[in-house]
Amino acid sequence: MDALVYIDINWGTIFLIQTTTGILANSFLFHLYNFPLITAQVVRPMNLILNQLVISNTLVLFSKGIPQTVTTFGLTSFLGEAECKLLLFLYRVARGVSLSTTSLLSGFQAIKLHPNTCPWLSIRIKSTMCIGICCFLCWTLQLLLNVHVTKMAGGPKNSRNLSIKGLYRYCSSTMPERLSFLLRGVILSLSDIMCLILMAWASGCMVLALRKHKHQVQHIHSHSLSQRSSHEDRATRTILILVTMFLSFYSLASVLSFCITQTVSPSPWLLNTSVLLSLSFPTLSPLVFNFSNICVPHFCSVIWTKQANKPTMVSED
Repeated sequence: MDALVYIDINWGTIFLIQTTTGILANSFLFHLYNFPLITAQVVRPMNLILNQLVISNTLVLFSKGIPQTVTTFGLTSFLGEAECKLLLFLYRVARGVSLSTTSLLSGFQAIKLHPNTCPWLSIRIKSTMCIGICCFLCWTLQLLLNVHVTKMAGGPKNSRNLSIKGLYRYCSSTMPERLSFLLRGVILSLSDIMCLILMAWASGCMVLALRKHKHQVQHIHSHSLSQRSSHEDRATRTILILVTMFLSFYSLASVLSFCITQTVSPSPWLLNTSVLLSLSFPTLSPLVFNFSNICVPHFCSVIWTKQANKPTMVSED
């Protein structure tokens, strides 16, 4: 029993550090992308997508990271049935929005780098209304796809059995009928696969664009053009790193989740590792943006010199 407590304390500390770091990093990133509104500077339409990614990642950390941390430290019956339904529903929706937003971000960046491929889309993605509609559809789709979670989720059970009915530990979930389970699984899988295919296509396009830009920059003598190309390359590399991280963590977490559902009594190590992977992207993605975003130095330099003009919306070049 002592060894088990020691392991739980270690995992609890890991989850606490991971969740706290992720929430703080996402909060800083949210203020960074909304800083132009405070300083009356130009607001980029693409910031709507970045804000949505930050919000969905933060909701994932709040709805799964905090309950998992509290549970790992030993408090298992702190939620009622209504709270469990809300948390599990919020987690599934936020996870789906994070997936669709990452694919949306990578797709828009790929179209931006290849405007000649689809001129109509390259114009539309510069529109705030178009981006706002896409973000709204992401939330609407995930709310509809995951509404069944409220029927499956229930309050915590006083049982040490870590089977599929106690997968979350702090809440329980019941197994629906086999046909209903398969149908929902296929629908959710198709949605995820479409997003993953979009990510893969966009990643390939961005890699090709980076190679093309590298050859072009070697022959550019204009400093302004070279600086703009460097800015685009940095943004593209950041999104490529983000997509690679998401695909890696998503794949590993999916494999572990499948192993858990196929195991009668999965080990605590397997369950904790699955949670760790599912929280890794929401925690690490804002750190990637914070360290690679060129707006960070500007954010720090103008924090004491706010402008008095109203913010304006502009299209991205």
